[in-house]
Amino acid sequence: MHSAHGFGSMGSIAAAFGTDGFFCAIDASGKQAVICWGNNTSSSSSASNNPSAYSANIPPMAALSGGDGFLCGILADTSQAYCWSSITNNLVPRVFQSTSYSHIAAGTNHVCAIRGSYYSDSHSGSVDCWDIVRTSNGSLSSEQSSLFYDQVISNLVLKTVVSGEGFSCGLSREDGILCWGPNSTSLQVSGESSSEKFFSLASGRGSICGLSQVNDEVHCWGKNDSLKSLPLEIGFVSLAAGAQHFCGIRQDNHGIECWGSFNSSSIPKASGFLAIASSDYITCGIREDDLVLDCWFANMTSTPDYDPPFQLCSPGLCTPGSCGQGRFAFNASSLHETDLSSLCVRKELSICSPCGVNCSDGFFTSSSCSENADRVCTACSLCQNSSCWDICKLHPLSDMKRKHQHQLRRLIFIVAASASGLVLILICWCLLPSLFANKNKRGTTKQFALCLGKELETEAPTDSHPPVVVTPCPGAAQIFRLTELKDATNGFKEFNELGRGSYGFVYKALLPDGRQVAVKRANAATIIHTNNRDFEMELEILCGIRHTNIVNLLGYCAEMGERLLVYEFMPHGTLHDHLHGGLSPPNWTLRLNIALQAAKGLEYLHKEVSPPIVHRDVKSSNILLDADWGARIADFGLLTLNETDVIEDIKADVYNFGIVLLEILSGRKAYDRDCGTPSIVDWALPIIRQGKAAATIDRYIPLPRNVEPLLKLGEAAELALRENPNDRPTMTDMVLLLERLVKDMVMV
Repeated sequence: MHSAHGFGSMGSIAAAFGTDGFFCAIDASGKQAVICWGNNTSSSSSASNNPSAYSANIPPMAALSGGDGFLCGILADTSQAYCWSSITNNLVPRVFQSTSYSHIAAGTNHVCAIRGSYYSDSHSGSVDCWDIVRTSNGSLSSEQSSLFYDQVISNLVLKTVVSGEGFSCGLSREDGILCWGPNSTSLQVSGESSSEKFFSLASGRGSICGLSQVNDEVHCWGKNDSLKSLPLEIGFVSLAAGAQHFCGIRQDNHGIECWGSFNSSSIPKASGFLAIASSDYITCGIREDDLVLDCWFANMTSTPDYDPPFQLCSPGLCTPGSCGQGRFAFNASSLHETDLSSLCVRKELSICSPCGVNCSDGFFTSSSCSENADRVCTACSLCQNSSCWDICKLHPLSDMKRKHQHQLRRLIFIVAASASGLVLILICWCLLPSLFANKNKRGTTKQFALCLGKELETEAPTDSHPPVVVTPCPGAAQIFRLTELKDATNGFKEFNELGRGSYGFVYKALLPDGRQVAVKRANAATIIHTNNRDFEMELEILCGIRHTNIVNLLGYCAEMGERLLVYEFMPHGTLHDHLHGGLSPPNWTLRLNIALQAAKGLEYLHKEVSPPIVHRDVKSSNILLDADWGARIADFGLLTLNETDVIEDIKADVYNFGIVLLEILSGRKAYDRDCGTPSIVDWALPIIRQGKAAATIDRYIPLPRNVEPLLKLGEAAELALRENPNDRPTMTDMVLLLERLVKDMVMV
């Protein structure tokens, strides 16, 4: 089922017109509560300066629609109609208060609604209408309508309805448009016999627009300025109408198009939207990336202070049934809110949002729309193959040139390595006789020195390497068998590989009990350079580390000369993957939480563990994201307990964490040869120290309503990156600072 939102139509966000105008939206808490906000500079109503006054005592709503100075909705639990203004509640005549409705539309001074349960599979019914009357003292009341009741209306069976100034229109069961009311003839809308069929309608005060079933293009009727410069050959999924303008959400990239008397310079360019609504001169929408509210203005001499609250709002209406082709069921987990499992008050309901086809300029579609997720838009800076070259307008020849340069460097490295190998062979030729000259007093074995072709007597090993013995890990950690881990990783096959580093390889593994884990396998160099006692000491320390922001050790295996560590599996990969590797880039709320949680993990290693643990390799690829999008510190490497200057090394961890903060803020890599200034520190610090931290903020992520926490994040990074280690804060200082930034972001 398609949907459109506008003055007189129904959606998850709606606006009341007039001097007492205000906006309301259904929030995304899963309770379908109503949040409202108004013009903070208006003095026409005492409630105008108190947005919460609009939504005081308003019960949970399934849908909303706005009229002149009032709003109506369908109650989430009973499907009954409910209308209110800033000073009056329940503007529904007593005769209609117990009736269930599937659709409702508020006009200038009347309301029409379609009978039937909102949650039923039937989407058509007869129509009830009532008037909203303004009394002499300015308050509103309701009464059964005389203007909107006649024999024609009582016989109508409609699927949807919209209302304007003195008229209402609806879609018949055959998807044709029917209009009624004293002002309906001035619209000159084609009747039900028209060959054109529509899937949705939206109305302004004196105009109406519909979206065609054939091509999703907009068709409009009426005689006012709101229909000037009508967009052609553009498909839409949603509409909103103001006093003299219309705005629509494009079908392809969910961007905004406005026409009529409208100043296009105020329209947001960096974000797509899933729902919008308009009052006289203001349009507000719910952004598709983070469900945050955003507002823009029509052609006005002065811009009112109309900032909406920083609150997540529902991207659409909660309805039963499957979504169908071209739509997806919005998944609450994409919001990264750990206590939110659904956006609807009833678990069997879902929000069916329209799929996007393309992405905005500067982005490419890295994943197509599926049943439970919209298409994923990725910044063109992460385009790495021919699938996105044309969209991002990149030049593959430049990429090939870089590739050839990389191959040339590899060739030079191989030649140099071969030359070094030849030198080693010559040294071996000369020195091996002396190396095998001594006899072992306890016995001898014969071994051929291949470089000389002579039989030599050499020392025999006194015994084999002793097995690793370690105190069992506390809690749930355990000793694993090699065969068990080999089966769990499919024989340590490459397709199970999660990553690699100086220690060795990390593999994804599925244990017989169904647990997913990460297995870290030491390479030969690590085993050779680390004796058993060092490994035992490391295990004893790792077994004692338990923290919510650390990738905790589950167990180990030390059979057949192998060194295997088994860790918790982090399903969302690394922070580096999401910032630079083509995965979905995190929003600002999640980025600040990741920074805070990573700081808490490092604080634990520096402060709570005795003796303190220095990470030595803090970077975005060593910050992993768990199933709840929590940040975990990983890969401390082998631990050295006889550190002579632990404090200095701890300050080095703080410095490297400052680099991570710059990556989070800017979206840039720590070092990127493709940038004019490859080092992120050399690029960002001078800008931040000039008081221009805003210039470093990632431009590919929609800005939050309050950018102050992001500016302070840049200042925090600058503190951590001070040249003198003594001037750098401790990780405890960083935690306290980041906690304030996260709190500031949430409170706005």
